Amino acid sequence: MPEYHFLLIQNNQETAEEEIFQKIQEMAVPTYKMYAITLNNENTTYVSTREEAEETINKMKEEQANQLEEIEIGMQEIYTQDRENIQSTVEVASAINETEVKLTEIVEEQTKRKLATLDGVYFEVKPVSGTITSRFGANESIRDHTHKGMDIAAPAGTPIKVAADGEVTYAGWMGGYGNLVIVSHGNGIQTYYGHCSKLYVSKGETVSAGDTIGAVGTTGYSTGNHLHFEIRKNGSQINPQKYLYK
Repeated sequence: MPEYHFLLIQNNQETAEEEIFQKIQEMAVPTYKMYAITLNNENTTYVSTREEAEETINKMKEEQANQLEEIEIGMQEIYTQDRENIQSTVEVASAINETEVKLTEIVEEQTKRKLATLDGVYFEVKPVSGTITSRFGANESIRDHTHKGMDIAAPAGTPIKVAADGEVTYAGWMGGYGNLVIVSHGNGIQTYYGHCSKLYVSKGETVSAGDTIGAVGTTGYSTGNHLHFEIRKNGSQINPQKYLYK
């Protein structure tokens, strides 16, 4: 910014106004203002004026009242020195369309998350991709009880990923499960990963959804390479397909 000094000068003294004005112009940096339409405090699109922003928001609230019940829509005043940013602003009709597209994406993600959440635990990742060979509750000749988990066939050595954030509470051999990893996710929720050929974690480790914790195998009571996957709530098995592999 230019510095200014107040001075008393004689009337006949040259002040070089043109030179001063030119220097101010050279040093001045133009600043532009625009408005962002926000969904849950994230910018979705930009308009030029506050009036356009308010019009966009009001029309969205009229047309999308149900979808906006759990999503906050607002505006943010933005100052920029980059003229190209200003050129990215759009008319109200386009702003509404772009905001609707983003709103749909957010609603779909929220719905997906709700359907895959149990008592605050979000099952974000499928442990393996493969063919489901036995579902929860199945009655099969290979066992004397209904199936308490689900089996997903995959090639030996296929990485097994943890379904949700948590802490490894068991990693080792456990009877018919063979090599087994148990992860606790809080609120009494656990996941079991059985018949592993290899274990890549140890008891006490903290894991994040998507981390590789083992490899598919056929250890324990198993008729082929697959992952036996369970979800337990307070020790009782529940159907994993309510949350994954739908």
